[in-house]
Formats: sequence, C-alpha cells, structure tokens
Amino acid sequence: MVIIDAEDGGRWTSLYLAGREWLWSGPGLVVGSRTGMPSFVDAGGLDECFPTIRGKPDHGGLWSQPWTGQPPGPTSAIHGSATLTRAFTAGVDPASVADADSVIVDYRLQAPPGYRFIWAAHALLDCAVGTTVSAPPGAECRLYPEAAPHLPDAWPAGVPWVTAGWPTPLDLTTYGPSDGTTVGAVLIDCPTVSVRDRGVELTMTLSCPGQPVSTALWRNLAGFPADSPYRSLGVEPMLGRVFDLSEAGPDDAAVVPASGELAWRLTVSARPV
Repeated sequence: MVIIDAEDGGRWTSLYLAGREWLWSGPGLVVGSRTGMPSFVDAGGLDECFPTIRGKPDHGGLWSQPWTGQPPGPTSAIHGSATLTRAFTAGVDPASVADADSVIVDYRLQAPPGYRFIWAAHALLDCAVGTTVSAPPGAECRLYPEAAPHLPDAWPAGVPWVTAGWPTPLDLTTYGPSDGTTVGAVLIDCPTVSVRDRGVELTMTLSCPGQPVSTALWRNLAGFPADSPYRSLGVEPMLGRVFDLSEAGPDDAAVVPASGELAWRLTVSARPV
C-alpha cells in the first residue's frame, strides 16, 4: 500500500509491502509541506524528480508544489510546458494492506514533441546495516565525483562521471556501517534492481520501451551533508542515464515522441526470502 501527500510535492510517505514499511521517514529537516521552498530539503519517502535530478532545479520542479488529485484516482503536476500524471493501478486500497505485495504505477507525460527530460522515483529506503542491493553482474555503472576520494585511481580531469562494472570497486552491493562516505551512481540500461533487508526482498522494475531506462543509487553512510551528516539509501528507477539533464548526451535523456505523450510503468513488489 502507498500513502501520498499531495500537498507536499505528491511525495510517497509510506510504502507498505510484505508486512513492513519500506520508506525512510527522513532526517527531520522539515515539518509540513515544502511548497514554495527555493532549495530542495530532504523529507524522506519518495519524491518524483522531473525534469532532472541534479542541476537546476535541484531534484526537479515537482517536489516544491502541490499535486492535484488523490489516489486511487490520478494525480498530476505541471512543470513549464509539461504535465506529468500518475495513476496507481494496484496497491492503494487500505483494506488490502495486510496482504499487499506489489504496487503498480502508470505514468503519462504530456509535453511538446522532442521534449528531453530525466525522471526518477527518488525512493529513500528504511534499511538496516547489512542490507544488500542486487543488479546484473558487470552492468555498466556511472560513478559521480563524490566517490572520487574512495576510488583506487585518480579522478580524470574534466569528466562528470567515470564508468565501472557492477558492483564497482566500491562494492555498492552492501549498505554498510557508517564510514563517512557518500556515493551517487547510475546503473545504465538497468530496469530492475532488488534490495534485501531483514528477510524480505524489495524489487523495483521500470518499463518504457524505446527510452533509456536505468536505476540511480545513493548510498550515504553518514558522509552528507558535511555539517550534519546522516544515513540514507536511495534506490531510484529512472528514465535517462545521468543525474543532471544539462550533462545528458544525445542518448542519455528520455524524449517525448511526435504524439506529444509518453507513458511508462513502475512496478514495486516485495516477498519474504
């Protein structure tokens, strides 16, 4: 089951599957809605990042405005010339919470043909030390500059990311104890990632034929922010191959087709293991 706060950027505040809560409640930096705030504030849960994750606007332009509608009906938000609508086709019935094991969300973007964007379901998970993240071995993974101090080789000058095969030299498979590190990464063309924590496995799968489908990761082991660090684990199904739309190459961003509409589906499921 999913609970949505339409007034706070349409944020998912609860994802309850297979008998447990999966979303982290956040570091306590804000109380109430973030509507109108000029800079992103981490509230936990799952934010819809669009049309970028990093860059301008930071974490996109949807988290700081209310969405219209309320599940189980469609909810939507507008950013410039684009309108994003989502509909939960499974997993929003409170009566089924005890037996729920999956959530299905259908998205529809209406925007001018050729509109380029990045979108991510920016999920921060409530996981214990020792949680593992599973992706196809050897999958191409882009590591971002915050990882530079922890890599075996010097960071090349003037590049926004370096590439390594999963699980990378940093072994991103494990959400370990606090060590002061922070790593952001994008698993390229990787539509499915699973997380195992305390005997339950959560799997997130994104489908959008003809578009770049990836998974972003954010592993913060009390390394961010510098003045008051906390722990967080982000597993983020995404359209695109980069965090920042301004850094996207020709094939690194999703593109609205000639019809002016693009649809995709996110499926989240959980099971005991």
